Amino acid sequence: MQQLDIRHMSFDEFDEKRDPRPEEQEFDRVVERALSRRGFLRGVLAFGSAATALGLSPLLNSGSAQAQTAAMTRFAFKPIPTATDFDVHVPEGYSWKPVAKWGQPLFSGIADLDPVNGTTAEAQEKAFGENTDGMELFNIGGRQVICVNHEYANLDTNLPGRPDGKPQSAEDVVLLQNAQGVAVFEIAESAEGWNVVLDSPMNRRITHRTAMELTGPAVGHDLLKTPADPDGKLVLGTLNNCGAGRTPWGTYLTCEENFNGYFGHSGALPAEGETEEQVKAKAEATAATLPKEFKRYGIGVDSVYMYHAFDPRFDLSQNANEPNRFGYIVEIDPSNPTAAPKKHTALGRFKHENAASVVARDGRVVVYMGDDERGEFLYKWVSRDAYVPGGDTSTLLVNGTLFVAKFSDDLNGEWLALTPESTGMTKAEIAIHTRMAASKLGATTMDRPEWVAVNPVAIEAYCALTNNSRRGVKPNAGGDETPVGGPNPRAENNYGQIVRWYPAEDDHAAATFTWDLFVMAGNPTVHKDAYAGSANINEGNMFNSPDGMMFDRNGLLWIQTDGDDSNEGDFAGQGNNQMLVGDPVTGRIERFLTGPKDSEITGFTVSSDRRTIFVGIQHPGGSWPETSGLPRSAVIAIRRDDGAIIA
Repeated sequence: MQQLDIRHMSFDEFDEKRDPRPEEQEFDRVVERALSRRGFLRGVLAFGSAATALGLSPLLNSGSAQAQTAAMTRFAFKPIPTATDFDVHVPEGYSWKPVAKWGQPLFSGIADLDPVNGTTAEAQEKAFGENTDGMELFNIGGRQVICVNHEYANLDTNLPGRPDGKPQSAEDVVLLQNAQGVAVFEIAESAEGWNVVLDSPMNRRITHRTAMELTGPAVGHDLLKTPADPDGKLVLGTLNNCGAGRTPWGTYLTCEENFNGYFGHSGALPAEGETEEQVKAKAEATAATLPKEFKRYGIGVDSVYMYHAFDPRFDLSQNANEPNRFGYIVEIDPSNPTAAPKKHTALGRFKHENAASVVARDGRVVVYMGDDERGEFLYKWVSRDAYVPGGDTSTLLVNGTLFVAKFSDDLNGEWLALTPESTGMTKAEIAIHTRMAASKLGATTMDRPEWVAVNPVAIEAYCALTNNSRRGVKPNAGGDETPVGGPNPRAENNYGQIVRWYPAEDDHAAATFTWDLFVMAGNPTVHKDAYAGSANINEGNMFNSPDGMMFDRNGLLWIQTDGDDSNEGDFAGQGNNQMLVGDPVTGRIERFLTGPKDSEITGFTVSSDRRTIFVGIQHPGGSWPETSGLPRSAVIAIRRDDGAIIA
């Protein structure tokens, strides 16, 4: 009965059910500053460092017709309207085609997905997974190799015909485990478009059952030891792979987000004949026996996927430390299909959204990361050693310092170092219980930090703060009631915003920064106040819940949404989820793509010749992209009909 109640919940709803927060939180004191003409609108209307880098500042500041033309020509497409149907729409002069769909074989000898009955555990292990998310493309010896995350499973879709959409056996659990993780595979272009190269030596599936190595300060710690791994060094699987990133040395970073939803306690499973009240009482009694640190991470006695009913590794009664082995950044070498993935504990344990890497002025590697939960934090990793092309990279994600962001309401900010001296915790404890370490330093609670994107033509970075319905209402899971200042200007924020920061001295490794807001999403057809959005939002480009973000080489920001597509109430006229393009130079934002009803648009990468962009369509509704049968999440390729460069 417990599982029936939660299997259709979003991860946010699941967390809220498990840990209903007390009322009271004071967030209003930064509103005036963030929305002031001098503050917020400076970020939207003034021309930032990107304009200077591109040599456009004098022209744009002139306000001339020539300036307007310069702003317009940065967008090589005619913006499209919203849509509410079950298809993908792109601008006139562009075309799209699926490249890889859930259940599509990566190797010969296995059948494609059955449109009614789905697939098997054995076939899924060698096929494209479910719910695409972050992705990156690598040119390896002339081969186009794409890495794609498979974030989570849809029980009704992936287990068709099962009672209540729940796994009925260990084999069902293995099927779900094989549907998630990461796919690495070669693609090639022909006259018919892009296709998977079957049986390529680069092809590989990484699942919830793949062996991988732990690195960093938490290796061997007692909290990472299990009966199957008494040394605390080796882990099976990577969970809830959300956003992604790439390192300067050509490896793929996949990010473990909502890992808490995979664990449960067999002692709380309903027994035959028990009443609902008895089941609830038993669950509460069992929950009281769990480690207190679990509450901050949303780990409890029930789970979304019911793994713990059939796989003892996910049963907290048998493996209480197993959850401590998830919530990290995982590095995969796409050029070596036999190399074990590395799970880097030094980059912290939380609900990682993506990992945006950049090389600082002195050669050290900086990785920006968001913790995607209401009221959690924004982080930065700075390596101890410098990156040398062709040199040893083994220490760059192992030795260094993790920082957490503190935004002030005067539009300044600082990065606070999470060290034993500042937190009173050991390095291993900081790596395992990163959220608690950040709370100790009074870091700024944020409106669900999603993807971070670093501008390639200017020294600035952006983070999508997707939404926070609890802003100004409830504290985070650690009881942090208020930021000391920050870019979260609306209570009960259902629309989201994008914050931008400028590192001091043009150095991403710097300890301080200034910040503003690039955009505040909203609905100007419904609201006339701050919920209408910022000055660069209008009826023609409005959206809600910015999520995925990537820059192209021209310094344009591609923005993807994962929000409310009801097209009603506060969201009237906003249609399905979409992908937009933003210009940091002018603040202009236009709509490029709309997805099928019920889908999220997520993941963005570009072919080596820059003439194709690849985009993920996650959990589509209807039977997309087919005309009937089960819906299939997919990666699509988008090209200009004239073959010109896109990004």
